[in-house]
Amino acid sequence: MPEFTVEYADSRGAIREETASADSAQALRRRYVERGILVRSVRVSRAPASSAASPARGRIDLEQFIVFNEQFLALNRAGMPIPQSLDLLAGNVRNKTLANHLAAVRDDVKVGVQTSQAFAKRQAFPPIYITSLLAGERSGALASVLERYVTYQKLTLAIRKKIMVSLIYPAILIALVIALVVFLVTFVVPEFATLYETMDAALPVSTQLLVGLGTASRDNWMWLLAGLVAMVSAVAWILRSDAARISLERITFRAPVIGQLWIRYQVAQVSRLLGTLLTGGIPLTRALETASESMGSGLLRGALVSAKGRVHEGQSLTDSLLQTGIFPPLAIEMVRVGESTGALPAMLESVAEFFDEEVQTKTTALLNLVEPAIMIGMGIFVAFVLISLYLPIFSLAGQF
Repeated sequence: MPEFTVEYADSRGAIREETASADSAQALRRRYVERGILVRSVRVSRAPASSAASPARGRIDLEQFIVFNEQFLALNRAGMPIPQSLDLLAGNVRNKTLANHLAAVRDDVKVGVQTSQAFAKRQAFPPIYITSLLAGERSGALASVLERYVTYQKLTLAIRKKIMVSLIYPAILIALVIALVVFLVTFVVPEFATLYETMDAALPVSTQLLVGLGTASRDNWMWLLAGLVAMVSAVAWILRSDAARISLERITFRAPVIGQLWIRYQVAQVSRLLGTLLTGGIPLTRALETASESMGSGLLRGALVSAKGRVHEGQSLTDSLLQTGIFPPLAIEMVRVGESTGALPAMLESVAEFFDEEVQTKTTALLNLVEPAIMIGMGIFVAFVLISLYLPIFSLAGQF
C-alpha cells in the first residue's frame, strides 16, 4: 500500500503535514474530509514495492515525447481513462527510455497516484510538462493544457531546427578550410622544404617562416595532437562547473553581435514558456520557478530565480525583470504594457514571436557575411602559401 504525505490545516488554521497509508490519494483525502479536516494537498511519499524501483534516469527523445502527447491528447478527448491511455501508449513508443518511464508512470497511476506526481517522480520529464499537468488536474481542463504544451514544444523544436540547419553550411565550410590548412602545412610545405635544402639560395622571410612551421608540424604532430586533446579536455572539465559556465555566458552576453543574438533567443524561449504557463492558469511565481528549472542557461536561470523572489515580495514582473539587467528594454516595455492591460500571457507570446523573428533574420544576415569572409580568408592564406613557396624558385630562375 503506498504512503502519502498529507498537507492540511488544523483547527487554528496552521498548515501541517503527516504521512498516512491508503489505497489511493482520493481515498485518503476522503478519509480526512470525513473527519472535518481541510486538506490542502495529498502527494506520494513512498510508492508500493511494485513501482518503487523507477526506471533509470535518462534523456528522453523530445520528438517521440511530442508524438506521445498528441496521442495522449486524442485519447483523453475521446473519454478514455488515463490509466488505460497510458497502458495503450506505453507499448507503442519506440524510444526505450521513454517507454520505460511511461510504463512506470502507468503503474503509479493505477494505484492512485496523481498523473502529475507520477510523471514528476521519474525526474526525466520537462518541468513545464509537470506543472502543466498539475494545472490541468486542478482546473479539470487537462485536454486544453496538453494541447498548449504540444503547440509550445512543436514551435520551440521548429525554431531550434531552423537555426541549426542554417548553421550546417558554415560549419562544413570551416571544417574544409581547417582540413586544407592542415594539408598544406603538414604535407605540401615539408616537400618544398626538402627541395630548398638542395638549393644554395637565401630564402625570403615569409618562406622561412612557412617552412619552419611546416617542418615543425610534421615532426611534432603527435605532440600537437596530444596538446589539442588536453586543451579540449581541460576546457570541458572546467565548464562542468556552474560558475565557469555562467562566466562564459556573461562573456557571450557582452559580445558585440553574438551576445545580442544569444540573449534575444533566450528571452524568446523564456517569454514563450511563461506565456504558455500563465495561459494554463499557473500563478506567476510558480511559472517563474518552472521557467527557471527549464532553462539550460545558468545566467537566465539565476535571473528568473531573482525575479521570482522579487515578485513574491510584491514587485511587478516588469520591475523584477528590469533589475536583472539581462532582458532587452523592448521586452521590458512590452511586458509592462501586458501587465497594465491585464493581457500579460498574450503579450509574452508577442515578445517571443518578435524576438524569434529578429533572431532568425539577423542570423541569416550574419551567416551571409560569414560565408564570403571565410572564402576570402581561405583565398588569402592559399595565395600566401603559393607565393611563399614559389618565390625562391622564381628568384633562382631569374639568375640564369
